[in-house]
Amino acid sequence: MSMMMFAETEDLGAKETVEAAKTWSQNMWDRLTDPGMWETILFSGLRIIVIFLLTRLFVKIIFKLIDRSLERRENNRLSVNPRRFVTVGELLKNVVSIASNFIMLMLVLGEIGVKLGPLLAGAGVLGLAIGFGAQSLVKDVITGFFVILEDQFAVGDVIQTGTFKGTVQMIGLRSTRLVSWTGEVHIIPNGSITTVTNYSLNNALAVVDLPFASAKKLEEAIDLLREAMIQLQKSSGTINEVPHVLGIQSLSSSEFVVRITADCPPGTKAEVEREIQTYAKQALEEEEQRQLQQKSGSEG
Repeated sequence: MSMMMFAETEDLGAKETVEAAKTWSQNMWDRLTDPGMWETILFSGLRIIVIFLLTRLFVKIIFKLIDRSLERRENNRLSVNPRRFVTVGELLKNVVSIASNFIMLMLVLGEIGVKLGPLLAGAGVLGLAIGFGAQSLVKDVITGFFVILEDQFAVGDVIQTGTFKGTVQMIGLRSTRLVSWTGEVHIIPNGSITTVTNYSLNNALAVVDLPFASAKKLEEAIDLLREAMIQLQKSSGTINEVPHVLGIQSLSSSEFVVRITADCPPGTKAEVEREIQTYAKQALEEEEQRQLQQKSGSEG
């Protein structure tokens, strides 16, 4: 009796298995032969291909725009390190490529039925955590990027930022290196650069004030200095115009001060001021020597 019941149970289980297999195969056949499903897959595949092609086309167009923009900025500067623009170009291209591929991936996942809400929420939390952890680094990189992109200063420029002044030796995305005129090297994080004074963009104005004793006649002093400045302009290869002897800048009971100004190329202000003082001193010494000779001749 038990053997018969066991056999019947086996037959029933086999029949159920066969029926389940038939049902599954029928369902699969129905799905495979469903025109609507194939139509959905076809249109989804076409949309995915279009998304991929549009993304590649967008990335190529943006890359070309970046290259052309950086080429124009590089040609605008005479003294510039081309590696700066290569660095910025690669950074921009990487940002564009990552952002475009991320958007493309999200669109493709949406086409195959993946819910994007949880993925976007997780990516937002991860990005927020990274942003808080690398706050100073991100600030340095962003500031350095805009310093290079806006061409605020270039390698070889003389700049001042805060209390640091010197010649720019290197510009990176994270830091800028300055060399002072006494030889000290200052490495400044770009995030701490808030204001910059660039002394190398426009012509500078050299200003020299020369004091004279009140006993000295004003016209004689001015004529003497003007002759000296003419000689300076002829012999100097730095300035193109004769320095201007403006006249009295200040006056006291014991002396008066004559001001001389000269337009000079960027970065040569200190050199031109020294030349003005040198030629003025030589002219005064020669005038004093002539007066002594005249005095000794009259006495003899």
